[in-house]
Amino acid sequence: MFHGKKISVVFATYREKASIRNAIAEFEGTGIVDEIVVVNNNAELGTDEEVKKTKARLVYQPKQGYGWALRKGIKEAVGDYIVLCEPDYTYAGEDIWKFLAYAEDFDIVFGSRTNRATVAPNTDMSTLRRIGNVFYAKVIEVLYGTKTITDIGCTYKLFKKEVLRRIEPYFSSGDPKFATELILLAASFKIPFVEIPVNYRSRVGESTIISHWYKLIRWAFKLMWFFFSFRIKWVLGRIKPSNENV
Repeated sequence: MFHGKKISVVFATYREKASIRNAIAEFEGTGIVDEIVVVNNNAELGTDEEVKKTKARLVYQPKQGYGWALRKGIKEAVGDYIVLCEPDYTYAGEDIWKFLAYAEDFDIVFGSRTNRATVAPNTDMSTLRRIGNVFYAKVIEVLYGTKTITDIGCTYKLFKKEVLRRIEPYFSSGDPKFATELILLAASFKIPFVEIPVNYRSRVGESTIISHWYKLIRWAFKLMWFFFSFRIKWVLGRIKPSNENV
């Protein structure tokens, strides 16, 4: 608990059996996290056993996809502050203090991995990926008339619960574009947010999305189309609340 507010952390897991227990321990070690919700998204065998060695609450999402898993975790979380993260060791549990330092002044706090001062050597945040993130973030700033953004794909985010409940009916993505969709919804609803640098470490295991340079390029084109089409649909009033279950 932080200043009388309960804190929930949401992890989505698929291939993090080797790191998830330590990731949970890092957040528990802060002494301020009230619950950790782990969403098993058809995770590799042995993941449940690792989670059950901790105090985290395990839930299941059979619909495959990063977005579907986080959407399930968001629905399950009960804290006043809901923190999204990944259990692959790339993010540091102690960084939650940075997010909370801004949580009283902003409804949303986004993490950014583009500041080289907080990015460890040998991570998957290559120069190409960093430049791509910053470029696309600036395109969003222009399209949506929003505040400074430098990273469109960082999972590490903090939301006030009431803000998430407001935008939750508009969730549409079930894949990794969900990280960007959260930014687009915040910008579209004109919700006050701030972006802060977070520590970024080498992950345990391999990313299924950007493990090769050609996958990164292909993903970049998909993202570009996504936030252009999202903006057009929003302006035309075609983005409406959905009752799709997770």
